[in-house]
Amino acid sequence: MSRRRILRTFMHNRLAVLGLIVLTGFVCCAVFAQWVAPYDPLEMDLGNKFLPPGSEGHLLGTDNFGRDFLSRLIFGSRISLSVGLVVVSIAMVIGTSLGLIAGYFGGFPDIVVMRLVEIFYSFPFLVLAVAVMAVLGPSLYNVMLVLGIVSWPIYARLVRGQVLTLREETFVEAARAVGASNSRILFRHILPNSSSPIIVTAAMQVASAILSVAALGFLGLGAQPPTPEWGAMLNEGKRFMRNAPHLITIPGLAIMLVVLSLNFIGDALRDALDPRLRGIEGQ
Repeated sequence: MSRRRILRTFMHNRLAVLGLIVLTGFVCCAVFAQWVAPYDPLEMDLGNKFLPPGSEGHLLGTDNFGRDFLSRLIFGSRISLSVGLVVVSIAMVIGTSLGLIAGYFGGFPDIVVMRLVEIFYSFPFLVLAVAVMAVLGPSLYNVMLVLGIVSWPIYARLVRGQVLTLREETFVEAARAVGASNSRILFRHILPNSSSPIIVTAAMQVASAILSVAALGFLGLGAQPPTPEWGAMLNEGKRFMRNAPHLITIPGLAIMLVVLSLNFIGDALRDALDPRLRGIEGQ
């Protein structure tokens, strides 16, 4: 499928376009946080704590320490989005590598990788992450490492299935016939033809990773105060739900908007990259 057709199919999905606009806004805020944020996210002003949104130059109000909530939300987007990308990158590298090995070579490597996948799938994802975090201790770096490690099985199983289909294709047999090495066949012929489902899965998994990071932050196992991370902000604000509901509603809405945007984009990418659409003209 041509790039132009993929782009046209994607742009015809209005929810995906809306999601892309929203996500671009959050990404821009994250990248340019130090210039966009009106205040220092860590600066406290106890004389102006619990200000409601729109009060005294604070567009989204202040928290229990008088810190500007909009600034904390903007800097929190930098952490949540970057951690989500790092988690997916770790999981994708590990899972794709093991899936390629298992699917292409088969035999003992395939058995070992698939038994590991079954072991990881036998535990609920978040429960396993919480258990490991309880051992390693609360830290943003530990969150990225743990979530990346426990998320790889979905890529391994996906890539393995793709490789099992592609390794018997004519172009792979031709590469073997001319003496191409296994590594060249894997990375020059099989992996590029498996990239579409990997890209779609990665887009979906960024949303899942952001939710998981927020959940661990809410439980106190992620970023630690005063770091402005959305899950940690929810954890801090839950004590003040009655007199300052904006402390939980605003970070919750931010998480919801980013996750929905990523899901809309992932759905549109799946439709645009669907192999069944290849060869269909002018529709």
